Amino acid sequence: MTEVYRPIGGRLLTRQFYFMGVLALIAGYFIIRRFIFGIGDVSNLSDGYPWGMWITYDVVTGTALACGGYAMALLVYLFNRGQFHPIIRVALLTSVFGYTLAGISIVIDVGRYWQLYNVFLPQYANLNSVMLEVALCVTLYTLVLWIEFSPAILEAMKANRLLRQLRHVLFFFIGLGILLPTMHQSSLGSLLIIAGYKVHPLWQTNIIPLLFLITAIAMGYGMVVFESLYASVNLKRELETDMLSRIGAVIPWLLILYLVLRIGDLAMTGNLAALTRPGSEPFLFAAEMALFLFAIVTLLNRRLRERPTVLFWSALAVVLAGALYRFDAFMIAYNPGPGWHYFPGVGEMLITLGIVAIEIMAYLFFVKKTPILATHRPHPA
Repeated sequence: MTEVYRPIGGRLLTRQFYFMGVLALIAGYFIIRRFIFGIGDVSNLSDGYPWGMWITYDVVTGTALACGGYAMALLVYLFNRGQFHPIIRVALLTSVFGYTLAGISIVIDVGRYWQLYNVFLPQYANLNSVMLEVALCVTLYTLVLWIEFSPAILEAMKANRLLRQLRHVLFFFIGLGILLPTMHQSSLGSLLIIAGYKVHPLWQTNIIPLLFLITAIAMGYGMVVFESLYASVNLKRELETDMLSRIGAVIPWLLILYLVLRIGDLAMTGNLAALTRPGSEPFLFAAEMALFLFAIVTLLNRRLRERPTVLFWSALAVVLAGALYRFDAFMIAYNPGPGWHYFPGVGEMLITLGIVAIEIMAYLFFVKKTPILATHRPHPA
């Protein structure tokens, strides 16, 4: 069999689409207020908590959720698992919008947005800055993702000549698309190392860049499985359980590696004793572990993994565990010192919700109007 990509068609302006549009408009209202009256008008950010819900979700967690394209590229192109190629475009679509909206949201997140262009000026570059590496890598990777995704757009436009020319150089961008996330997903973890004692001992470690990278890849696979099953049910497509089950089989080994490294590091550094301290942190740590262990147990069992319902909840557990790990490390278990308190403002939450709604609307538009999802046809004789 060989895959053929086709738009699924159907009505775009459904009740769900209108509902997402309302959420986007509400977010737009708060975004306008943010730019007119300042960031303090819609957020509870402060000098103690300059990175709140926006950075934690939009960049740190959002880009990890958008690692489906990166994770599938590792399988298909690096490990030569061509049987997973039919799902590569929809994984890329998730990555394209996840990274694009993360980049756009940075303009909302930072205080002096009008000086963002300084990041790209060599005379202001601090080559020892992890943040600079993250900013440049994420920007370049977003551009690479659009180039990798462009064949679907060119096919919809019937620009066959340009499509043939692009395919001659696409391998170069696929290589970049594997290199860049490996760099910046690990570097997002490095940002916490410099925070030192402000990060709780259960999350502060010198191997956090590796832990962030492993969980980003696992979240990428989890998001691919979750999104495919959810889309199949809601868009009335045939379930791709066999392929998704094989993708799901990769996830527990990544999670086992993560748990061995994390628990082993806590034991070697003596930080495992922090589990006995009073506070909410030990319970947050236990919640992370429970979600990861649930995914490991269910996905290691082949019979359970081949049941769509179990596969769905296991993939969701991976996504939630990875997201909770990032929220704990960057926001909940982060303590800048006495006198500082933070809880997201209504504007912060509604802007974040609106960004998610825009991503869902864009997803629905592209799968219905462009050749993203694969169907199959027999190989020619």
